[in-house]
Amino acid sequence: MRTVTDHLGREVNYAYPPKRIVSFAPAITETMYRLKLDEKIVGRTGFCIHPKDKVGQAKKVGGTKQVKLNRVHELQPDFIIVEKEENTKEMVEQLGQYYPVYCFEVQTVDDAYRMIHDLGDITDRNQEAATLNRDIQSAFKKLPNITGTRAAYVIWKNPYMVAGGETYINSLLQKIGFTNAFETYAGRYPEVTGEDFRQINPDYIFLATEPYPFKEKHFDEFQAMMPAAKLDIIDGEMFWYGGRMLDAVSYFNEKLSQIK
Repeated sequence: MRTVTDHLGREVNYAYPPKRIVSFAPAITETMYRLKLDEKIVGRTGFCIHPKDKVGQAKKVGGTKQVKLNRVHELQPDFIIVEKEENTKEMVEQLGQYYPVYCFEVQTVDDAYRMIHDLGDITDRNQEAATLNRDIQSAFKKLPNITGTRAAYVIWKNPYMVAGGETYINSLLQKIGFTNAFETYAGRYPEVTGEDFRQINPDYIFLATEPYPFKEKHFDEFQAMMPAAKLDIIDGEMFWYGGRMLDAVSYFNEKLSQIK
């Protein structure tokens, strides 16, 4: 048995290394496959969709906000992974009655590096985790360098919701050089109004493909509020932390090549 402390300061006792892992955090699920944990991952959420050619081997055990406990029991996991933003306190408490539950918290790019390191440590994949972190850090040196541009990252409609300050999205926007137009608003994903958009008047508006599936047909309503703002659809998966960070670099270089 081994005892570790998770990102919320909770002590987690488990058999090391774990052999049957259930993950309720899509970005971390994908990262585990990058760490060559394929045979250890027995359960996942329906939102854990990457890598597409591998996740099918793991059984679905619910979503990020709800658990199908009977399916978890059927899998007999010896370790469960959750993330503070993705999952609920009630889920952690429910699962913790039966299994070791390790909770990550990722709000910044540096937190993502920590997540990868700690994920490698708790699963006996230290070398793979170190390599992945080095590869991402090297790739991130090639991110676009955009300055003097204020951007709003919109994740929901009716009501409008945007990425606020204490989020990985905000941290990645800053790495690219953007200023998050709603960084000072209260809450991680504050609800905002059309009047808020008009007052903030961002230079650029990113409409995310997830969790709300924004499309070009939504451009008109935002253009009506802010005629001078540049609008674009952004692939929300490129704001996943972990292994997906490698794919994000080429995506942003191509997507943002016209922004100066």
